[in-house]
Amino acid sequence: MALVVVLMTRPAAPESRTEGALPGTRADSHVLDAAGPDAPTLVEFLDFECEACGAFYPVVEQIREQYEGGINYVVRYYPLPGHFNSMNAALAAEAASEQGKFEEMYQRLFETQTQWGEQQTSRADLFRTFAEDLGLDLGAYDAAVAAPATRERVEADFNDGQYLGVSGTPSFFLDGEKLELTQLSDLTNALDEATNR
Repeated sequence: MALVVVLMTRPAAPESRTEGALPGTRADSHVLDAAGPDAPTLVEFLDFECEACGAFYPVVEQIREQYEGGINYVVRYYPLPGHFNSMNAALAAEAASEQGKFEEMYQRLFETQTQWGEQQTSRADLFRTFAEDLGLDLGAYDAAVAAPATRERVEADFNDGQYLGVSGTPSFFLDGEKLELTQLSDLTNALDEATNR
């Protein structure tokens, strides 16, 4: 009887973890490079304020170029609680995505990270100027940033990341398997192996 009670009280896993067509994604995940369902899928859980993510950003861009047409590259949010502006940045990116400008905002946030990262005051106003520079409808952008659904979307990625064992950023998954990287070549070796299968 105790076994039955344990099984009945165990929390249900979030449905969103397995919703997407690609491994480790949700139906609403941001696919920046799409090579099709048979291609390897690289998922990055990131925090826009994370200095390691910022340092890794140019490397990721090189990898995207190197494997263009050969892999699916997917971005998922993992705003770390200790970073004051990471949630604001994720909300800005998600709001931009509603107007078809996710990748542009993603790039802008990383390219300007030194201007706004590691500060203990909100930089939401700066992110709004990025939205304006990208030609977004600011009324729609403001509404999306303030909408509970936008925050819930970001939190869903974060919760999925915790379930999958993400403990820091950046964290990479290849075809649903977490990669333990000790050096850059570990990532490219894994991608080479996956694309040559």
